[in-house]
Amino acid sequence: MEYLLHILVISGIYVILTLSLNLIVGFTGLPSMGHAAFSCIGAYTSSLLALNFGLSPWIGLVIGALFAAFSGIIIGYPSVRLKGDYLALATFGLGVIVYSIAKNWVSLTRGPMGLPGIPGFTIIGWELSGILAYLLLVIILVCLTIFVIQRIVHSPFGRILRSIREDETAAQALGKDTTRYKLIVFVIGAFFAGIAGSLYGHYITFIDPSSFTVTESITILLMVIFGGMGSIRGSVVGAITLVVFPELLRFIGLPSSVAAPLRQMIYGLILILLMLKRPRGLMGVYRFR
Repeated sequence: MEYLLHILVISGIYVILTLSLNLIVGFTGLPSMGHAAFSCIGAYTSSLLALNFGLSPWIGLVIGALFAAFSGIIIGYPSVRLKGDYLALATFGLGVIVYSIAKNWVSLTRGPMGLPGIPGFTIIGWELSGILAYLLLVIILVCLTIFVIQRIVHSPFGRILRSIREDETAAQALGKDTTRYKLIVFVIGAFFAGIAGSLYGHYITFIDPSSFTVTESITILLMVIFGGMGSIRGSVVGAITLVVFPELLRFIGLPSSVAAPLRQMIYGLILILLMLKRPRGLMGVYRFR
């Protein structure tokens, strides 16, 4: 039972990541391939503040999300002026840079050794140590994320994002500063990714650079594509499905040296089949042109 609850907690964290990336990729049409970098920044910021300064994980979560949002400004300001493959490469580069910093800045991040003993969340002096407590916390944050993103995409701001996705030139002709809107949506997506990363760090109580590789960014992007770009329900379905499905490999009895590569092969096969048979994903309303 605890194993099932653990999978649900991880699924909820990936739902937040997928929703935040879908806001950038699905609703605005910006190809982003470095989303795990924002969760890495949120996770390390919150964890280091808790370990080195004894700061409450709740405060660390907010600061970590703000740091991730700030990094979204840094990478977004020069990048959103790019289009198509060039923007994808710029965000891919961000993922490589952040991963390299986490791995090689040993004096700060302990490099490949990671950060052990990260404290968990507490409520009025009571530490959330049980999986069920974390599941409830994740559900609350997932619902909050869905609420905020729904309000965004169904607002006038969201209509401008969709106009950028469909025809940026037409949006500019209507007098919209598309560069500013794309930068804002980058920052919002990075903020929620930072929340997910911080939540992951304080739940697992250990993080290392291997959890935030470029492959992880591609996995999150695959969840968006699988569920459907431009669909909030699709993000939820895509994240849960692609977290739960590979776990079934554990029951086959394959060794970890085989199961891990097989998982990546399955992800690649799913992506190929989606591009051929259902390019909009399960519930999507948009596809890359």
